[in-house]
Amino acid sequence: MGLLGLIVVSSELAGLGVFVSYAVVRGVRVSSTPGFIDELLRGEEERVRGVIGDVGRLTENPIVQAYRRFMWRLGIDPTKVRPSSEALARRVLHGGSVPRVNSVVDIGNLVSLKTLVPIGLYDLDTISPPLRLKLSEGYEEFAPIGSQGVERLRKGLPVIVDSRGLVIHVYPHRDSRVSMITDRTRNVLVVSCGAPGVPRSLVREAVELVIRLVKDINPLVEATDVEVTSYEG
Repeated sequence: MGLLGLIVVSSELAGLGVFVSYAVVRGVRVSSTPGFIDELLRGEEERVRGVIGDVGRLTENPIVQAYRRFMWRLGIDPTKVRPSSEALARRVLHGGSVPRVNSVVDIGNLVSLKTLVPIGLYDLDTISPPLRLKLSEGYEEFAPIGSQGVERLRKGLPVIVDSRGLVIHVYPHRDSRVSMITDRTRNVLVVSCGAPGVPRSLVREAVELVIRLVKDINPLVEATDVEVTSYEG
């Protein structure tokens, strides 16, 4: 079962080498953090502290550098606006831990920390496919997770919008609370963010790993094939 064409990349971003992998998982039951996921997160936090060690070495990682180069190319300062995966790793390296939110979000954060690939998870029933990854035009409104307000986005930001124009993601670091995963979520869109210099196999693997872990919690879920974005034109 596949969903080819669910997410389309605009020609301008395709020309910059942007791509995503994605899949849909249906029949999910969202719960508080399961014990084994908490244990896996603790293990991944320790691995990051032991293997990467400090923020200086994190910024030298080729995956982190690839996302940073992409953001600089769009005029976004990645020392101020961090890709979500880098932000998680920095939190851990500064002595913190990954926030435990719920079973599905925790899996996304676990995989993002493990691969350093930004992961987006969306309640499919709150959005209207197909989705488009494009540059913002300067009139879009965005309701970020962690805020009660709504922001007006400036022109030229990479965003994922649905067919109604709802911005569900500012690429590759912030998601909308309108489409976030809650205990009412039953169908999840899993998206991993790619950029020039990031192996396509790694971006695909990130989605596959999310699906495997969700199935460990919910063995009866149904998952589509993992797809890579289609392009306009």
